[in-house]
Amino acid sequence: MRCSLTSSLNAVALGIAIVGMAAAPLAAQTGAARPSAGAKAWTAPKTPWGHPDLQGVWTNTTTTPLERLPEAADKQVLTDEERVDLARKVADRVNADTRRPGQVGAYNEFWFERGTLNTRTSLVIDPPDGKVPAYTAEGQKRWDSIDAARKAHPADSYLDRSSYDRCITRGMPGAMLPGFYNHNYHILQTPQYVAIIVEMIHDARIIPLDGRPHTPIPQWMGDSRARWEGDTLVVETTNLSDKIFERSVVVTGFGAGSRLVERFRRVDADTVDYQVTIEHPGMLTKPWTVSTPMTRAEGALFEYACHEGNYAIKHILSAARAEEQAAQKK
Repeated sequence: MRCSLTSSLNAVALGIAIVGMAAAPLAAQTGAARPSAGAKAWTAPKTPWGHPDLQGVWTNTTTTPLERLPEAADKQVLTDEERVDLARKVADRVNADTRRPGQVGAYNEFWFERGTLNTRTSLVIDPPDGKVPAYTAEGQKRWDSIDAARKAHPADSYLDRSSYDRCITRGMPGAMLPGFYNHNYHILQTPQYVAIIVEMIHDARIIPLDGRPHTPIPQWMGDSRARWEGDTLVVETTNLSDKIFERSVVVTGFGAGSRLVERFRRVDADTVDYQVTIEHPGMLTKPWTVSTPMTRAEGALFEYACHEGNYAIKHILSAARAEEQAAQKK
């Protein structure tokens, strides 16, 4: 479900020009046709300059959760029959139209793009238990402090709200993980860069391929550098902002000191295999890896005008002030 009918592609083109991507003309999508019956193998398309072609609009929306489904016990992969049966149960569980009386929610089911389960029981593929590793003692202490501060002061100012509430970013790897809607991505390539335009909260990643060193400046989405390993695009991201320390459905990031390694590989005409490994020895007890396929999406991305029309922050803060005033009158 798109939040606006205004295309963001002009903004993408402008951003590419600003960083010098216009030095090499963008190639048209060179997707291969679906193999005919009897074909032995699918041949991955190449760009005119010989790189594997990942270009196009892709989506990773799914109801497969980050951590293992409770019904799956220790099972890692579902049979087709199990997947169909469990998909119905999960769809019923998350259906926003079936809230209990008195429950409050942001949207009804009409607004969501949930997709369905894939055959895995979690997006986490390592550790094998399908769980995000625990925090270290230092990491747990930091999270407990953040959690306590939010409970005591949930809305003293806009700074008490998450980067997602404020329509800034979902962080990394959060921006590349599925959630509930708008999880669509436009990949563009030149010989020198790969650009990934994220529809959700209008994040944009412009990633050099020239082997330059990482910048020391912390950034919301980190500082990414890419290289090709055969037909796989490998992206290493460091120097993430320390302002994001979250592990939730919508925002996931572990602050300064995090290192992410992403792998994009085209496996057929309509699928990109995407995996990301996250490590932070100071905050996480071990590295962990997520796998979520990206499938071809029809059409273009549309503007996600979140900050420009973000009435939630105004109402959250005004409601908090009203509660304070009511408490003072008692």
